[in-house]
Amino acid sequence: MGLQYNIYLNSDKIFGCKNCKTHLAGHESIISRNFRGQHGKAYLFASVVNIDEGPANERHMTTGRHVVRDIGCKQCKETVGWKYDKAYEANEKYKEGKFILEAELLCYVD
Repeated sequence: MGLQYNIYLNSDKIFGCKNCKTHLAGHESIISRNFRGQHGKAYLFASVVNIDEGPANERHMTTGRHVVRDIGCKQCKETVGWKYDKAYEANEKYKEGKFILEAELLCYVD
């Protein structure tokens, strides 16, 4: 498999893992700030980097039933949010393939 390198983002505002400061997403990747996670405020992102994805599982969430997988920081393995694989409701389909990062688990990286 070889050595895996972290991706470093070039953005005005970079969200990183609160635990180890690894780059996760650029501010321009935010689709919505109107989400809640296990730890409070959360953001929906179009793309993230430097993550490992867990196994897919079905969850009943406040917006309906979804197939999601937890995502963790590739560097320190801390869970930072989840990825939507499938939404069963038509008005929730826009979330498919998108990522939730929880604000409490993030920091701004210089």
